[in-house]
Amino acid sequence: MKQIKVMVVDDSAVVRQVMLDILGKAPDIKVIGTASDPIFAMQKMNIEWPDVITLDVEMPRMDGITFLRKLMAEHPTPVVICSSLTEKGAETTMQALAAGAVSIITKPKMGVKQFLADSSNDLVSAVQAAALANMRRLAMPMPPIAAKLTADAMLPGNITAMAATTERIVAIGTSTGGTQALEAVLTQLPRVCPGMVIVQHMPEKFTAAFAERLNSLSQIEVLEAKNGDRVIPGRALIAPGGRHMLLKRSGAQYLVEVVDGPLVSRHKPSVDVLFRSVAKFAGKNATGIIMTGMGDDGARGMKDMFDVGCHTIAQDEASCVVFGMPKEAIKMQAVREVLPLESIPRAIVAAGFGGR
Repeated sequence: MKQIKVMVVDDSAVVRQVMLDILGKAPDIKVIGTASDPIFAMQKMNIEWPDVITLDVEMPRMDGITFLRKLMAEHPTPVVICSSLTEKGAETTMQALAAGAVSIITKPKMGVKQFLADSSNDLVSAVQAAALANMRRLAMPMPPIAAKLTADAMLPGNITAMAATTERIVAIGTSTGGTQALEAVLTQLPRVCPGMVIVQHMPEKFTAAFAERLNSLSQIEVLEAKNGDRVIPGRALIAPGGRHMLLKRSGAQYLVEVVDGPLVSRHKPSVDVLFRSVAKFAGKNATGIIMTGMGDDGARGMKDMFDVGCHTIAQDEASCVVFGMPKEAIKMQAVREVLPLESIPRAIVAAGFGGR
């Protein structure tokens, strides 16, 4: 078995040692070196180049953002950001994701050693997902235009869809590579487009900064969802990290319910939970879109949507950073249409008019 070669870059000796211990226990991962800052890292990487880099963002001599931009320009390599669990850290991490990082692992200011040990599965999974990343797609600009629970844990599986209305909903689910993909899609949408509900796998405290960034770049309104927020045309609601988001219907109006609950498909928020609720409360009024990401979260929920007559779309393999979630949905025969990333904005606009 070919091992994933990893370089750990962090100015904390404690973090470096803990990450070395955690990653070293995974049979498919080999830590080839650690460094306290990007300058030392480059010296070691010039001898043996890693498959994946874990990178802190606040370091001496050269900050992580500057290093990341240099790396993506000269030698694109999958990077997992290891960022502090703070609002300030969230803003910086959004810059890192925009610069080409694949995903985020969080660490608190205090109790880092125990926190990382408790999050060892997340760290290993993030590195494994990053190793599969299609870096050519990650860097390519958009052309202008625990026990694994199912969604039954949050919403029963007996789906009875609501009657058709003129109000259209688009539900989107994505994970690894999704921050860049969502930016590419949402920034292309006109103000007149259907209301959207979105799950992007992202830790708590980071989704607010992500939504703010997208809102500043887009014509539409992009918000981190709050319980009871209405889903209206020209607005996209992003599920907050660490909470599930479900679509509900009150009379002729759609709104979201943001609730706690167990991990579903090993995630919270879960795409399966969102998609199932959309199938139940919107039915044929909805379009479901599953995009780049590792794993299978969203595949079963998309099958729920498919079965009640929703139009369902998967991002194609060539344009995905990681073709995991769309592939699983396609395998479950839950997808009516497969589209490249650049075609998804047009599909969303068409969905608002009942188009296919």
